[in-house]
Formats: sequence, C-alpha cells, structure tokens
Amino acid sequence: MDIIITEQPVSVSVPVGYSFTLRCKAEGRTSLRYQWFCQQRSVCRQIPGATKQELPITAQQTQLYTCRINDLYRNVVFSDWVKVEVHQCVARGLPPQLWRGEPVIVLNPTEQRVEVGKPLQLQCAAMGFPAPSYQWYRNGNPLEQQKKKKLWITHAKVSDSGTYLCCASNTHGEHWTNAVDIHIGTCRSEKFFATGKIALLVGNNRYQHHPNLMAPVTDVFELSLLLQQLNFQVVSLLDLNKAEMVTAVSQFLQLLGKGVYAIFYYAGHGYEHLGRNYMVPVDAPQPYSPENCISVQRILQKMQQQRTALNLILLDTCRKWYNPECALSQVQPLEPWGNTVYGYATSEDAEAYELQDGEFSSGIFMKYLKKHILQEKKVTHMLDDVLEDIGRDPLVTGKQVMEIKHTLKEARSLTDPIYPLGAAAERWGRSHEPLSKTVTFPCGAQVKLCFHWLFSNMMYVCAKLQPLPAHITDAHLLLCQPTETVEAATLQESCPDHVESLLASVYKREELDCVFQLCGLQKIQTDVVLQLDLHYTQLSTKQRTCESLQTTLQKSLLGQFFSQSNCSQPNHPRTPARAGSVCLQDASVLSTVPKGQTSLRTGSGHNLPSSNPCSSSIEPEENDESDLSELCSAVLRAGPGQDDP
Repeated sequence: MDIIITEQPVSVSVPVGYSFTLRCKAEGRTSLRYQWFCQQRSVCRQIPGATKQELPITAQQTQLYTCRINDLYRNVVFSDWVKVEVHQCVARGLPPQLWRGEPVIVLNPTEQRVEVGKPLQLQCAAMGFPAPSYQWYRNGNPLEQQKKKKLWITHAKVSDSGTYLCCASNTHGEHWTNAVDIHIGTCRSEKFFATGKIALLVGNNRYQHHPNLMAPVTDVFELSLLLQQLNFQVVSLLDLNKAEMVTAVSQFLQLLGKGVYAIFYYAGHGYEHLGRNYMVPVDAPQPYSPENCISVQRILQKMQQQRTALNLILLDTCRKWYNPECALSQVQPLEPWGNTVYGYATSEDAEAYELQDGEFSSGIFMKYLKKHILQEKKVTHMLDDVLEDIGRDPLVTGKQVMEIKHTLKEARSLTDPIYPLGAAAERWGRSHEPLSKTVTFPCGAQVKLCFHWLFSNMMYVCAKLQPLPAHITDAHLLLCQPTETVEAATLQESCPDHVESLLASVYKREELDCVFQLCGLQKIQTDVVLQLDLHYTQLSTKQRTCESLQTTLQKSLLGQFFSQSNCSQPNHPRTPARAGSVCLQDASVLSTVPKGQTSLRTGSGHNLPSSNPCSSSIEPEENDESDLSELCSAVLRAGPGQDDP
C-alpha cells in the first residue's frame, strides 16, 4: 500500500504571538517518518526537530509550511503547502478570549470615489482557524470573480458604483465586513459629499441655581442662521433641563446615519474633569451631582456609532477643573475612524468669555466662528482661522485661547454638497410647523397670522391687520391667550427678555400690529388657543366696538417628542412655558445699555478683570451618569411621538 495522507494541514490566519498546532497524518505499509519544512521569501528550509505529526507554532511572521512523509521502502509524499498568515497589527481584545477559530474581521474596506476608467481596489482581512475564504458582494449580489481578500477592477465603470461588503467564512461560521459606498464618476467625484447635514444647537441661559448667562441666546440664534445657509437641518433649543437635553440628543442621534455630517453645539455652564467635558442643564442643583450633568464624550461616542462622515462638536463653555480626587466615569474610547473634530472655545482649566455690546451679547468664540464658518475649506483649517483671530483679540489675551482636537483624515468641509438627500433631513427642523393663514372677523376685517421662529422651541405668532373695510375705522388689534385657558404658571419667566430684541432685528422691516410669544414649546403638551380681539369704530354710528376670534395651534411637533411623560422628573416640578403678547415697538427698545459700549464677562457672569472669575466655594462633583443610550432608550419608551423628531 502506498502512503496515503489521511489529514492534511490547514492554512490559518492568526495574530502575532498566537500559539497553535499544524497537524498532518498518514497511513502506509510500514512505520512512517515525518519532517516539516517552511518557506519564506522563496527560501525553503527544514525545521530542526520537527519530526512528528504535530507542529507547534507561535506565530511571528507569515510563512508557508509542508510536511514530508516517507516509509522504510523509501516511498515519499508531501502534504499540501499551507499558509500561516500572521497579522502584526490587530485591535486590542482580538481575537476574543474564548476564540474557537471562527472568522474575526481585522480590516474593513473603506469608502472610495474613483474616476471612470481608473482601477478600483478594495481590501479586507479576517483571522480564522482554518483561514477564511472570501466572497465580495455589490448591492447584496455576489460577485462571482471576486473571492479573495482584495477586490480588483482594472477599469471602473459607472455601473460598478454601489455598496460593497465581503463575507469571510470557514467551518466555524461566517462574518461580514462593514458595508462601504463606492462612487464611480467623473473627476468631480473627488469632491466629498454628505448624505445629509443635521445640527443640534443647545443654549442654556436661565439657570435655576447658578448665575444666568446672556450670550448663548444670540450665539445659538446666529449659528442657526449660518448653518441653514450651509444646508444644515437645524434644531436650536434654549434653556433645557436634564431630561429635555437627554431627549433632544436621543432624537438627534436617531436621525444620524452613514455619510451624514453631524454638528452638536452647546453654549452654557460646563466644566472639565480629566479630559472629559460636562454640560450643565438649567435645573442642575448646587453643588453639581454626578447625575445632574451630561457627558459630552458619551454623546460623541453615540454619534460616531451612527457611521457619520463628519462629527463636529463645538463647546462654548468653561473648562475649569473640578474635584480632581473624584473617580472618572466609564466612557469607552472612540473608534479610530478619522471623522471627529472638537472645537473648544477655550483651553483646559480656563474660562470662556462673553462680549456685551449694547442690546446684544455674544461669546468671543462665536464672534470669530461666524466670521469663518462659511468658508469652503477643511473644517479643521476653518477652525484654525478662528483660533488665530481669538489669539489676536486684545480683550482676551492671556485669558482665553481656543483649542482644536481632531482625527479628521479627509478634507471635509461644511460647504460640501448633499448627495443623495437623506430622508433624515426631512424629519428634522421646522418642516411640519404651521403655515401662515388669514382669519376674518364678523365685521369683514381680515388679519394675516404668520409664525416665526428664532429657536426651535420658541415661536412668535405675528398678526398683521389687512386693509380695513370701508365702514370701519380706527382699528386696534390685540393677540393673547383667553383668560380661561391660561394657567397661572404659564406666565412664569423661562426665556430671556432680550430675545425679543433679536425678533426686532430680524423683522424690523415688517410692520406688524402685534406679536405673541410662545417660549419653551417642548413643555407645551396641549393645543394652544389664541384669541384675537379687534377694537374698532363704526363710521355710521361712531360707536366703539370689540369683536373676538379664537384660533387653535395644534400641539407642536417639538412638544410631541418632548412629552411630559418623557421629560418631567419626579423630584423636580415641570418648568412651564412662557407666553405673552408684546408689541414689536416695545421689543426693540428693551436694552438700556448704549450701543457701542462693551464689557467683557465670563461664562459665569463675572466682569473682567478678575484674578479668579469663576471662583466658588462649592465645586461640582465628577459626572458618573448612567449610560446615555440607556437614558435615551427609556425616554423613547416612555411616551408617544418617538417616530417624529
């Protein structure tokens, strides 16, 4: 009987330092002898002492192996050559501790834009025992000729565009790589695209237990307008408590997806501990406790998990250090995907300052950000320009220096076009809010109602009296809430008065008869009934007459997902919305500070100069809140409206 190999060795793919065994078994008429050989770089050599059926190996470098078997009659046979592929760079924690040889992806393909006629190459890699086989797919269909780690197309065609991924499989199972989009087109395909642009802006001004701020109102408002020019779908929110901030972030995260450009901006009180940043909601008590603040790093981690193309975090807040002895909360490290940019208004352990100029206040950071944000250049280069301008401002020399951190590997700009337009863009912003309408009084007089937003949770109902019928004169219009529908708490102050100056600055060219303000829309959980009172004189009788009409504003889309069951906290009473009727003329003269006079204040409301602007005898504790994803999930389960942001 000739020598028959009954068990061939198998190729393997393992990390460096991994120990395993190659095995070869055979049968013959006499006793058999084994000798193992290895080959590297075309040099084949005998392995000293490797004379058994099993060859123990500790992987160091990729090599080929074979086993020679001979009997006493000088019959000789060689096993198959097998490859031991050794991965020198593997993510920490791979392979898993109880690894049994199933495929483990160690290299994913990357998104590419290729010009028509140029070569297309995609690459992936997986560990496995035995070594995995590969199958590439485009748009869910297997590519019969692409069964290796590297996918190669010599001359790419437009029809080669699509979503690609690869399946690695062996006898223990299969594993899939990430899916990547491949764009084949003309040279314009080298430009970067976003599949959508989504922004969440939060400005906290009115604190229940901490000094009030001024600048976040103006800064959020102005940034919102600039981002809309860049085709971002923006939600801008003022004065949120902890539960409302969690809800807003949850809805924001749901709309992010592959290829989206995502911006999160926060202005308000904050602090830093061991390199992590925390935002202070308006209801946070004094002193801060771990459960009362929001970790920025947790939000960024969740943003990145949505496979966004760009994550931009802009923090216009203080970064003072607190409680260095406090244990750090658990936050997983970010994935090295090269898509993240941090723009800090100030450096570590430093203040962020406000500039007060007449009736408006603005942060130093926003003063220069709005100057450069529309530039068509890489995001990090744009922020470099902001940093340089702040550094030249004599008001904050030696007090505030901007800091930029990033892992952005591609030259993505906020001006990049959107292609294709994602469905998420249609579900964020103001697309479902009420449209203008005209109402008619019994006397025939007509009033046009328009709805304007300075912020997503602040709406102004503006009324304009149309040309009067011939039989009436001297008409005066009043817009208010009927007495029977007004809760006493509804008139509680919850937004800064100087917001009305912003309205005057935007709509100063439009002559309006009256303006009705609805603040804190996220807190309004019912339809809002408005009453229009028209006082006029009848020409025929010279009598003064009053007529009334009521119109209903349906519960806002914002209020639907900020439902009371979602956002109220058992230990803190719900802060009601503010409603009030104001005349535009009155709103335009609220400021008593002469225009052109300026003063500089810190984010905590202190004037400069000061040796310790934010000093306090009570220091906030380190944030160790529950995982944000759990909070968001609980919020979404609690109430209706979770499908409509």
